[in-house]
Amino acid sequence: MNDSSKKSRRRRSSSLLYQEPQESMEHLSDQAAIPNLNANWVNAKGAWAIHFVLIVALKIFFGIIPGIQPATSWILTNITYMAGSYLMFHWVRGIPFEFNAGAYDNLNMWEQMDDGDQFTPTKKFLLSVPIILFLASTHYTHYDLTYFTINVLALLGVIVPKLPMSHRLRVRFLSGPPDDRYLDER
Repeated sequence: MNDSSKKSRRRRSSSLLYQEPQESMEHLSDQAAIPNLNANWVNAKGAWAIHFVLIVALKIFFGIIPGIQPATSWILTNITYMAGSYLMFHWVRGIPFEFNAGAYDNLNMWEQMDDGDQFTPTKKFLLSVPIILFLASTHYTHYDLTYFTINVLALLGVIVPKLPMSHRLRVRFLSGPPDDRYLDER
């Protein structure tokens, strides 16, 4: 095989989990140069209140749909909030702005918040909201086993990615292959 064909064919791992590598010095300096507007809003006034507003709005929305029982509206509120939270904080990588030279392209929003520090007040709050919603949803569904199982699975799907052991950990079939720029720098 010639040299060019070796570069075009990269060995793929069969593992479902992979650890996102640390950024290079260039990416770290790009991250330090400009504040991250994508993740800094979570520390602003009113950012915490929007979670309760969304939960109440979802509960009202699902509660006014004809034919939906109160227990079902709670489970739908829980699942919708958890799915939206996972999508926003753990699924989408990078930022929508182009002014940072791709410094955050392989980080999801949870990893970008508070410069990646764990257990900051904001991250503690965002960890506690799904737990509180789980407890309320479980209570108002009268501890029904089917609803409880759905609630637990939704809770685990949102809590596990927030734990320190999951920092920079990717599940390959959920998040796609790693970005090429990090593979080339190794």
